Amino acid sequence: MASIVEKQLFKSLFSFFLLVLLFDTVYSSRKTLDQKKPCKHFSFYFHDILYDGDNVANATSAAIVSPPGLGNFKFGKFVIFDGPITMDKNYLSEPLARAQGFYFYDMKTDYNAWFCYTLVFNSTEHKGTLNIMGADLMMEPTRDLSVVGGTGDFFMARGIATFVTDIFQGAKYFRVKMDIKLYECY
Repeated sequence: MASIVEKQLFKSLFSFFLLVLLFDTVYSSRKTLDQKKPCKHFSFYFHDILYDGDNVANATSAAIVSPPGLGNFKFGKFVIFDGPITMDKNYLSEPLARAQGFYFYDMKTDYNAWFCYTLVFNSTEHKGTLNIMGADLMMEPTRDLSVVGGTGDFFMARGIATFVTDIFQGAKYFRVKMDIKLYECY
């Protein structure tokens, strides 16, 4: 009788300690994120000059698909770009990175684009990449896109890239201020 009680007590204590050990392991491995304080914060300018047939030397993007007759909001237009990222508004400033990727207009009733690109850093200050993607609701004053990863100095980074249109000259040229806040840095 005593051996049955001892076995039951041993099983109960063993189970309790096992649960405590598992809980402690899971709890201690979670990384807490402070959403109010980013681990890294940058502000850059993205410049885009769309190729129009005459500006081969200055163009940083080209429309690959531009279907006619699908509305007044460029719906279906697909643009690939490789544009400079600068610290200031001047297009001719020394680029600290390149934005390489694409966007396409995905709304028939308003101007809206979906961006997917990589910021490629190759400077003395930073090396590596940041991957950004998301919807750019162009008529909003600010738009948030997701930072979904990175390499090098930005290994596995996650955060938010806030867009603010700084200047817009029709389809020919636009400049966007990107305020990048990383909340997960390794």
